[in-house]
Amino acid sequence: MRIVSLLPSTTEILFAIGAGDDVVGVTFECDFPAEARTRKIVSTSAMPEGLAPAEIDAFVASAVRRGDDLYHLEADALAGLDADLVVTQDLCAVCAVDVTAVDDALSYLGCRAEVMTIDPHNLDEVLDSVRRLGERTGHSDRAAEIQAGLRDRLAAVRRAVGGRSRPRMLVLEWTDPPFAPGHWIPEMVELAGGVPALGRTGEKSYRITWDEATAAEPDVVVCAPCGYGLPEARALAEDVVSRFPGIPVWAVDANASYARPGPRLVDGVEALAEILHPGRSARAPGQALSTCLRSPWPAVRRPEGAPLRCEISRDNPGMASIPRLAEHPTWMRRARRPRLLKHVLGGGLPMRPPLPGR
Repeated sequence: MRIVSLLPSTTEILFAIGAGDDVVGVTFECDFPAEARTRKIVSTSAMPEGLAPAEIDAFVASAVRRGDDLYHLEADALAGLDADLVVTQDLCAVCAVDVTAVDDALSYLGCRAEVMTIDPHNLDEVLDSVRRLGERTGHSDRAAEIQAGLRDRLAAVRRAVGGRSRPRMLVLEWTDPPFAPGHWIPEMVELAGGVPALGRTGEKSYRITWDEATAAEPDVVVCAPCGYGLPEARALAEDVVSRFPGIPVWAVDANASYARPGPRLVDGVEALAEILHPGRSARAPGQALSTCLRSPWPAVRRPEGAPLRCEISRDNPGMASIPRLAEHPTWMRRARRPRLLKHVLGGGLPMRPPLPGR
């Protein structure tokens, strides 16, 4: 079988279930696993490079109003691949090539490839897409193993945070302008032991104002800008910190574990659980998944004026908590709400000092 995957998430799934050798074409965004980069690129972006977040938002909004495509499907490249199966989506015209563009291209080329759409709106549907791709590509057994393993990890998080306080978490899917989360992200917050301050599972993300963001009274803010990795998200989160005085602000690798509906969403749930309930979620070895730009405890072992940073990674789940934090008079003066203090005393939010030298 010869497969063209027009979604980074389905490319990841196909390689995970053992169908990677059958993948002959991918998009310019398919970067995981690294082997996907060796496949023919058949889809590129219509957006100019180097735009700031506000410029990206304006470009996308204008293109959507005009009915313009945000992605270019390279028909010539597609024709030369002689695909049997093309995997695409009909969920979001901003996220990837729309299924109608694929149908039009295949019709124009006279190609008889089957078009399979993957349109998950929640975590169950994301996990079910692993099963569907496994069945369609002849890798059902491996797909079932992966699906079961992901469900086991989610169940482990649910057990770990069960019965604990549930801080309000605001996840921002974009920062300029701010967007409240949708689809599977509010569900990820709930599974991680939090309450989504804004956003509803299964629905689209939506534009909000900063007044609406602060009015949601989050106990912790997570910047997960769609299309950005951790370093870029951290840079954007620097501008968010000042809007939430005294509230922890985190940046996460949105590309890896939040924006793409694939297996690594479970990494994202585990990372959120570690943010909300430090030390409660078991993690596997790996790279840094999130960075804290500001927490409401006083400066410890750092130059005056330097930003406080602490990282959660799969290798290092975090620093030791401060057991007598509530007795610190400086922190007590900075506590903004009784509810926030309750979460800290209950071991909720990541109230930890930076490592030496940070």
